[in-house]
Amino acid sequence: MILDAGVLVAIDRDEPAAKDFVEAALQVGEALRTTAPTVAQVWRDGSRQARLSRLLGALDVRPFTATQISPVGTLLRHSGTSDVVDAHLLACAIHLDDIIITSDLDDFARLTAHLGEAEPRARHWH
Repeated sequence: MILDAGVLVAIDRDEPAAKDFVEAALQVGEALRTTAPTVAQVWRDGSRQARLSRLLGALDVRPFTATQISPVGTLLRHSGTSDVVDAHLLACAIHLDDIIITSDLDDFARLTAHLGEAEPRARHWH
């Protein structure tokens, strides 16, 4: 599973539903990922984000590499959107065949509408 910014923010805010979701996933051995741009989007002050910092230790944080520039840009062009962070997360989900765990299904629906059969699965985390 690959987590979007909304899940990370909910963990940072100590929302019980987010904590329960992540703990359950980890208990069953689910691989949890996110992307470096997603972390950058929510990171403000490590001294005040202990919960988020602990979670990051359990996540596989995927970098934004030069080889992903074209796929991310293509996703943005085809969707008519401009959120590079979400497009990168989507590109990683496609590459890894991951389920996107999000707080906003509509964001990913716009990005994936043109993908047809290649559309990755996305689900709300609570």
